[in-house]
Amino acid sequence: QVQLVESGGGLVQPGGSLRLSCAASGSIFSINAMGWYRQAPGKQRELVAVITSGGSTNYADSVKGRFTISRDNAKNTVYLQMNSLKPEDTAVYYCKLETIAMNYWGKGTLVTVSS
Repeated sequence: QVQLVESGGGLVQPGGSLRLSCAASGSIFSINAMGWYRQAPGKQRELVAVITSGGSTNYADSVKGRFTISRDNAKNTVYLQMNSLKPEDTAVYYCKLETIAMNYWGKGTLVTVSS
């Protein structure tokens, strides 16, 4: 059983910063990548950022230069540092773990950017 626990969401003013964390636990084998996705009200879930086991990263164009993904392999934890937040970043942010066998999702953490 694999569990993903996200934390770090909340309410922040435009221009502010938040750091999301996602800790994976359980029987985890052969991680290919970990990443963050988000879903705003009325919209489809979209990729925010992903980091492979080798350290390669990929970002959505809308967050490039503002968000940074990183991971601690020893702790099976992935982080998302979000700076210069905008109201359009408001969404539920989901952590995703990709292994050779299957993918796992966290329950999500809400990020609200509003004055």
